Amino acid sequence: MNPLKISQKLYEHYESKEIVKHYYGLLAIYGLVKTAETSEEGELIDKVKNILSDFPGAIDHPQYNFPSYKIGGIAKAYAFMLGFMPEVKEEIREYADEIMKAPRDSKGIMCLPSNPKAGLIWIDVAAAITPYLLFAGIALKEQTYIDEAAKQAFLMYEEFLDQSNGLLHQCKNFMGPGIYSQDHWSRGNGWGYIGLIELVQYLPKDSVHRGKAERYFKALSTAFLPYQSKRGLWRQEIPFEYSYEETSGSAIIIYGYGVGVRTGILDKETYMPYFIKGLNGLNNISINEDFSTELSCPGCLCPGEGEERGSVKSYVTLPLPCRDEHHSFGPLMLAMVEAYKNGIVDLEKK
Repeated sequence: MNPLKISQKLYEHYESKEIVKHYYGLLAIYGLVKTAETSEEGELIDKVKNILSDFPGAIDHPQYNFPSYKIGGIAKAYAFMLGFMPEVKEEIREYADEIMKAPRDSKGIMCLPSNPKAGLIWIDVAAAITPYLLFAGIALKEQTYIDEAAKQAFLMYEEFLDQSNGLLHQCKNFMGPGIYSQDHWSRGNGWGYIGLIELVQYLPKDSVHRGKAERYFKALSTAFLPYQSKRGLWRQEIPFEYSYEETSGSAIIIYGYGVGVRTGILDKETYMPYFIKGLNGLNNISINEDFSTELSCPGCLCPGEGEERGSVKSYVTLPLPCRDEHHSFGPLMLAMVEAYKNGIVDLEKK
């Protein structure tokens, strides 16, 4: 099946199961915007515009850590950057300005707004903040937004980097002052990676941030290579061979490899086999015939209690994967769009 059709079918299955909102839903809508952009299908472009037009007024919103989710987050910012929704200009600017005022820790990393004095920081923020400010900055020609987008991705990469293996931890200070989670969580690494993916993909070629963005992107891409499973996925705890294979983080890694190969930032001879193997793994293991999904980890922020909080054991044993887990759809859609952009027009089940 054409990967763009797979992406569209994934979204249709997702929206049949629940109202698509919150950050994981917005990532799926972002995937649908990219699907529409790539396919150039007028009906699909109209669909994403209609979906995003429901934000904020027609959506019953949960509580958000970042209010930009309320208007459609990175999906709406990207649609605006593409010129799909010029009418939301001031809305995009308003929420970019709000992000610029978000609380930060002593190093300047955006932290949990409900308890800013504790400096609770987590890598997930890179996937929410960096793309939004980047797209808003490019579209509105606001360099300060672009600078902050790069700053947040770089600071979080540097803060959470495990020098022993090049992978990322998820969070700091949730277990106590100065204490990092012990994990190398699949989707957590994906969240840190996606900030870098979008920087290398969309930063202007002459940007002062491009050199560092490409260095960090290449370093994290390289760090993932040894851990791809025989079936093409990465594990919930990436370096732990007895951990379960995990869909959402794997799909983000595959998305990044596709972007890297397509843009020439990653060596095609090295990375294309991993990209192809990963796509086949996602298609055969993570996506069912009815476009339901498998093996995605549920919400996972520093799991566990007491001495085991934030431990590898807790990351592996507590948030067990389930069918149609709502974090799975956006990453899978992004991977499928990137498959098509790399010239893959048919993926067959094996």
